[in-house]
Amino acid sequence: MRTVGVEEELLLVDPESGEPRAMSAAVLARAAQDPGEQDVFEKELHDQMLEFATHPQSEMERLHAEIVRCRKEAARHAGELGCTVAALATSPLPVSPAVGVNRRYQWMADQYGVVVQEQLVLGCHVHVSVDSDEEGVAVADRVRPWLSVLAALSANSPFWQGKDSGYSSYRSRVWQRWPSAGPTELFGSAERYHRRVADMVATGTILDEKMIYFDIRLSERYPTVEFRVADVCLHSDTAVLLACLARGLVETAAEEWRAGREPAGHSVSLLRLAAWRAARSGLTGELLHPLTMRRMPAETVVRALLDHVGEALAADGDLERVREACGELLRRGNGARVQRELLERTGSLRDVVTGCVRRTQG
Repeated sequence: MRTVGVEEELLLVDPESGEPRAMSAAVLARAAQDPGEQDVFEKELHDQMLEFATHPQSEMERLHAEIVRCRKEAARHAGELGCTVAALATSPLPVSPAVGVNRRYQWMADQYGVVVQEQLVLGCHVHVSVDSDEEGVAVADRVRPWLSVLAALSANSPFWQGKDSGYSSYRSRVWQRWPSAGPTELFGSAERYHRRVADMVATGTILDEKMIYFDIRLSERYPTVEFRVADVCLHSDTAVLLACLARGLVETAAEEWRAGREPAGHSVSLLRLAAWRAARSGLTGELLHPLTMRRMPAETVVRALLDHVGEALAADGDLERVREACGELLRRGNGARVQRELLERTGSLRDVVTGCVRRTQG
């Protein structure tokens, strides 16, 4: 059974005002005093962010437990310093992001200007193990059309600088400003993938391989493919749903590759339109169907994803979990819908943040 790991970026906020707090260095220092968590939490581009990474897990119950534990521990360390954490992909309240002080981040600030200043966005990355780079690239080629559905399920960033953006995932629109971000053409082989990455680094436009921000990529640290399209999810069970679906997509794609089935030849232009539609609509409107690239109700497209990966989910023992989680998510709504409902009910973006703080640890 393939292992899965999750990286989540959390927003540090004031527990009373809901405003982002530039406290990551202090929180990391506090966490470093705990011997069991020295390798769990990491610094990110902005000082208002805190990242954690789970261990690779094959059982989803253990993965869920670890995500919940890491969120609670992040909140505990932050609480000892007068702040807390929220699983929000953008700050609902206005914020002036503070870029972290190290050589890498300063290079990025000098190179990209206002793009870095406005990049306070928080994602969820899912790593799924693969047997080789060749298998990993074959998987990446074959899952491309389905990534927009994962983005719609995870959408959790409707607000930007104190206003409704009109999008379910505005984070993804901000993220697209990076020159290396977004969908890719078909690679066909690991050799062509690595040659493309080397050519991109050689331009000097990006600093190194770590700045390959493809929607799905080979990890430069682990023997995994890394899904990078999702907002950080408000509820921990949604993060586990993404992990199940990502593993199902990888196994399904690997089987297709082994059987000699060619990947869908959708152009990057169409994949970008599918990503835009997912960011705009989330689960409340229509999405582009991954097979036809035509608009269909979001629920229909989600069901198509479940049908596509159903055999792989069943083989891993995840099918009923995923069916139930998808049904609950479609009823409850993703994070974007929850945030908008909180604002409608309270009339306050501050109350949106505090409501999401509670849900982050639930």
